[in-house]
Amino acid sequence: MSKKSFLSIAIGVGLAALLFVAYGQLFPAESDAPPVLTAQAVRKDLEESVLASGTLEASKLVSVGAQVSGQVKALKVKLGDKVQKDQLVAEIDSLTQQNNLHNAEASLENVRAQLWSGQAALKEAEAVFIRQKAMRSHDATSKEKFQAAEASYESAKATVAGLEAQIRSAEIAVDTAKVNLGYTNITAPIDGTVVAIVTEEGQTVNAAQQAPTIIKLAQLDLMTIKAQISEADITRVKIGQRVHFTILGEPDIIYEAKLRAIEPAPESIKTESSSGSSSSSASSSSSSAIYYNGLFDVPNDEGLLRISMTAEVNIVLAEARKAVSIPRTALGDPDPDGGYSIHVVGKDGRQELRKITVGINNNVDVEVLSGVQEGETVVVSISATKSGESSQTNFGRRPPSMGM
Repeated sequence: MSKKSFLSIAIGVGLAALLFVAYGQLFPAESDAPPVLTAQAVRKDLEESVLASGTLEASKLVSVGAQVSGQVKALKVKLGDKVQKDQLVAEIDSLTQQNNLHNAEASLENVRAQLWSGQAALKEAEAVFIRQKAMRSHDATSKEKFQAAEASYESAKATVAGLEAQIRSAEIAVDTAKVNLGYTNITAPIDGTVVAIVTEEGQTVNAAQQAPTIIKLAQLDLMTIKAQISEADITRVKIGQRVHFTILGEPDIIYEAKLRAIEPAPESIKTESSSGSSSSSASSSSSSAIYYNGLFDVPNDEGLLRISMTAEVNIVLAEARKAVSIPRTALGDPDPDGGYSIHVVGKDGRQELRKITVGINNNVDVEVLSGVQEGETVVVSISATKSGESSQTNFGRRPPSMGM
């Protein structure tokens, strides 16, 4: 082979090698082991809770109504006013009630006059009877006259007794008329805030069948929250558990309270009829979710909380402070003994299968009771497949070792 030919072959081999290296840099060979995602075990406060949606209500809400019929002559309060117990809030035209009182008093005086007349007749009949009785003892009068005097005396006593009973009835009528007249002045039964004016000044109310509402008073210094707890969570909720919630208008303010009561039946039981309630309950339970009201109270000193606001409620089942935690996605299926096996990445990049026990699990982070220390790195998930398709698989089997 000539020197020129040898040189040409050497140049060709060199160019081929350079092209191979450049292709390897531009198109690296796929690794058999897909990359994995990792996370560090850190200390944080963990909380496991039941989420519920709640509605704010006043701790006490009273409908102040009218017990007599008539026109609302004057309304003494405005919406939002704070009133004290027994404060006058409205007046109803009292002319009818005043006339009824005058009639009752006149009837009472009439019966009293009849009683005076009856008592005088009784006194006269008694004297005649005593005289006839004395004369009869000496056979100075006939038996018929004695019996007539006795009958007149007994009749006069009965008349007086009847009139005395009528007086008591007339006195009750007078008292009732006075009470009805007092009902024309409507007063506040509690300290509170006027949250609704149902009947305006000048409107006529009819209390013949039911007491019409004039205003509604509420005590807003303490609010009650009704949290709807699903039937799936109700068995885990207990009276006395810590509760915190936020409202839509102030999501950064967290209100703390304690659960004071759990209603034994759903709210729908109030509207169910007695007839066919079994069938309606069965159909409703199969077609819609069932919720039970959990009740708790919270002070409202600043007045930010209002009736019918929506509250995002968390009922705390368990909590841990500064607990070692890892992401929930680091866990696979539990072992037969209830523990978990995860992979921990060492300083040399190699993975070690580690048995751990867990505590609180809020489906985002998990409390590690043993098996992992703060600062250690755990495998969370596989981030890509060999074929290059994007994926993120939760760790449920042994991933390939790193650095091997």
